[in-house]
Amino acid sequence: YLGDWNMTSQSVSREDGVTWTDGGNARWNFTCVGNGLAIQDFWMPESGGVGTNLRMYNPSSESWNVAWTSTGTPGMAEITAKQNADGNIVMHYVSPVPNPLRRITFFTPNDTGWDWHMDMSQDGGENWTTVVKMRATPRK
Repeated sequence: YLGDWNMTSQSVSREDGVTWTDGGNARWNFTCVGNGLAIQDFWMPESGGVGTNLRMYNPSSESWNVAWTSTGTPGMAEITAKQNADGNIVMHYVSPVPNPLRRITFFTPNDTGWDWHMDMSQDGGENWTTVVKMRATPRK
C-alpha cells in the first residue's frame, strides 16, 4: 500500500440501500516514517479537508495499531487491523466504538492497484453489509 494513489469511490444510497452512487475522488499517500517505525498516510479528498492514520505493527499480536484523525473530527479513533487468511487487512474500531459497527477491509494489492471496502453491521457484528467501495490506482 506504500505509495501515492488516486482513489475513486462509490457509496450505497441511503434511500434504498441498494443503488450505488459516485462517492467522489481522493488522493491517498502512504509513506514510512520514523526510520521504518510506522506508516503514516494522508487522505486528501477532492471535496477538501484531510485525514491521517499512523499505523504501527505489533509483532507479538501480528496486528497493526492505528490512530486516525481528520478535519472536523474531534480527537482520534483507535483502530486495530490484522491480515486474514486471504491476505486482506481487516480493520475494526476499538475506540470510540461506532454505532452501527464498522469494519474496513484493504484487499490484497495487484498490478493495477487495490480495493477498500467499509462494511456496517446492524446486529452486533453477526452480519455485514458493504456501504462504501473504493479503488486505488497509482498516481502517474
